[in-house]
Amino acid sequence: MVFLKRGKQMKTVITATGNNFESPFDRRFGRAAWFCVYDDQNQEVTFHENGFADAGNGAGTKAAEKMVELKIGKVISGDFGPKAKDLLDKFEIQMVILQEDDIAVGDIIKRMQK
Repeated sequence: MVFLKRGKQMKTVITATGNNFESPFDRRFGRAAWFCVYDDQNQEVTFHENGFADAGNGAGTKAAEKMVELKIGKVISGDFGPKAKDLLDKFEIQMVILQEDDIAVGDIIKRMQK
């Protein structure tokens, strides 16, 4: 796994159940309803609906491809399937596993800003 150097612009995705700061963190990567994108350079936050959440199969792989498309440097989620892990590793996207329940997306962003 490659860790990006501090000071370099990085976009981070946090998997979420909804599209606002109060939305609970979703521990599922490929099946998360939303991807919260946090840009640490300008502290901009955008939400992208995961169109693959209800896919019959391959949701993790398709979600990983979306991370590449969005130029993401780090993904915070609770679980990554083996195919998604392989693809994220291939494109040097850092994976952070968070095992907390009952935490809002906004609280994770506040932790990142400290």
